[in-house]
Amino acid sequence: MKHIALIGSTGSIGTQVLSVARRYSDLFRIEALVAHSSAEKFLEQVHAFRPAYAVLADERAAERVRGEMPEGVRFASGEEAAREAVSLPNVDTAFVAATGFAGLSYTLAAIGAEKDVALANKETLVCGGELVMPAIERKKVDLMPVDSEHSALWQCLQFDARKPFRKLLITASGGPFYRATEEQLRHVTPQDALRHPTWNMGAKITIDSATLLNKGFEVIEAKWLYHTSLDKIEAIVHPESIVHSMVEFEDGAVLAQMSCPTMELPIQMALTYPKRLPCAVKPLDLVSLGALHFLPLERKRFPCFDLALTASEYGDNYPCALNAAGEVAVHGFLQGKIGFLQIAEAMEEALSRTERRQVTEYAVLAETDRLARKAAEEWILCNC
Repeated sequence: MKHIALIGSTGSIGTQVLSVARRYSDLFRIEALVAHSSAEKFLEQVHAFRPAYAVLADERAAERVRGEMPEGVRFASGEEAAREAVSLPNVDTAFVAATGFAGLSYTLAAIGAEKDVALANKETLVCGGELVMPAIERKKVDLMPVDSEHSALWQCLQFDARKPFRKLLITASGGPFYRATEEQLRHVTPQDALRHPTWNMGAKITIDSATLLNKGFEVIEAKWLYHTSLDKIEAIVHPESIVHSMVEFEDGAVLAQMSCPTMELPIQMALTYPKRLPCAVKPLDLVSLGALHFLPLERKRFPCFDLALTASEYGDNYPCALNAAGEVAVHGFLQGKIGFLQIAEAMEEALSRTERRQVTEYAVLAETDRLARKAAEEWILCNC
């Protein structure tokens, strides 16, 4: 039986992890549950799964459910308690589904405690790939990618991130605005941007998908996960979201992983690989689909995508700064403080104000994150 510490249990990914754990209760035991502030939903999960350890990172949210834990469940609150969850002796796999920069600290803590990591947090590698990948090698633990695109590449490479290839082809739905004009984009509302054509996700990642920042981040992740350079990674638009990514090999062969769009398959794959077990995924009917389409993702047409690649080309702490500014900018857009096109403008301003620092330790990234957030917040205040 695999013993799991689930970080980010109340989010979209976290709830699907629990669906998989419920389906295969003979294979998986939820040893620890960690959420940020959704106290009522978290309490329901604790009663359903009875983990040994339960943590709400937000202290005020924790007060609402303190005293309501089932017998035998140790309850704690705060960020330090949350990080403790991934290092419990009985845990062998940390499933990191927390959103934002916080996911990096959970991942590093899990690796330091010699736990395998199922990674569903983009920021971990976008911000801290220089720290995470060497730590994985040192501790000799497994890193299982959960993003549908990276799971697809991993599967095409037969679960071997070191397997040689010629090119990685990462697909993007294109989001709801792939064909929109600049004038149309000026009038995009949060409600418009949250209507993703093929995926049901949390608000932050849905906006990132609409701006295509998300795809830029996935290119950065692929660079770290598959030990390659940016020139061997290509992002293309695939509106149907059936082909989740492809690998081109030296002989010209291309392998693709396909399924109906759902996160439950890559989530389950991260936990059961190399075994493939029945999953709650609608069978793929290629005859009904009729055709699959592939279109160019032109870097200069999508400023957030371009900024992500630019930050990766700069290297060092620049991707971390871009991520921090992106979190602030998306929050500002969702609150109606700035327009859709201003998301990229706020990020570009923060990137221009970033002082280059080599990523030698977590503290460098934490300080970069703090300063970039401040720069983005100041820009929004001056432009809203």
